[in-house]
Amino acid sequence: MKAIRIHEEGGFEGLVFEEAPAPYSATGDVLVKVRAAGLVPDELSWPGTWVDRAGRDRTPSVPAHEVAGEVAEVRYGTTGLAVGDRVFGLTDWHRDGAAAEYVAVEARNLAPMPRTADFVQAASLPVAGLTAYQGLFVHGGLEAGRTVLVHGGGGGTGALAVQLAAQAGARVIATGRGRAAQVARECGAEDFVDLEERAFEDAVGPVDLVFDTIGGDVLARSAAAVAPGGVLVSITAPPPVAPEGGRAAFFIVEPDRAQLAELARLVDEGLLRPQVGAVYPLAEAREAFAAKQRGVPGKVVLEV
Repeated sequence: MKAIRIHEEGGFEGLVFEEAPAPYSATGDVLVKVRAAGLVPDELSWPGTWVDRAGRDRTPSVPAHEVAGEVAEVRYGTTGLAVGDRVFGLTDWHRDGAAAEYVAVEARNLAPMPRTADFVQAASLPVAGLTAYQGLFVHGGLEAGRTVLVHGGGGGTGALAVQLAAQAGARVIATGRGRAAQVARECGAEDFVDLEERAFEDAVGPVDLVFDTIGGDVLARSAAAVAPGGVLVSITAPPPVAPEGGRAAFFIVEPDRAQLAELARLVDEGLLRPQVGAVYPLAEAREAFAAKQRGVPGKVVLEV
């Protein structure tokens, strides 16, 4: 099969489009004929890109851990999926990704695609969608009537967080660069703070939840914006300070079939809109990673 692979540790310049062996699917896996694959800009720095769970070198490795495609083969022990099903989800961080014509994935990490989405849109959802969902509701405990501040509300993850929070009945304030204001407002943000123009602490009152996708100084200052007893959740690093009388959380997204199914339902009901920023053919994976490094808003997706 054709695949994008990287043979030694380094940046996206080392990615090559080449022939690769078809993947082996183990017990509990399905083999997916890939139609589209979503990438994360910093995934080539993840340990799982280079070693397996036992710490053994696993290069050459295939990037892009978000997949949308069709089930081509079902292995023993697999339940809930059948050959021909249109699915989307995540590949294991310590296994090859979906920047290839085929990928082997644990069936529990996949769910039926939204009926109203195409493959590219579906491939843009798993990491950003699950991250937003888990940050808001699992770690943040967000409920209707609360106020949430989303840092990076125009980005791939932040824009989905704004949509999910708004449809859950929360009041949403977003931050980011000025060019992201329109996207954030279209997603449901009632207000937007341009971080290049003013400090978010001066622009908003105490909020019940801060969901951070930016990190750095923005994260370090965020505890002060949380009302007593509130929550600060970050996907970038452990918050250095917890809110007064509240709690702080840092997490790494986990695959979850039930949550993927919920994201699909929201898409089909028109309550969640995938945020696709750019689409590249599989052979142009280097250009796709470079585009994300340049700050292309939304998800960058490889079409296979």
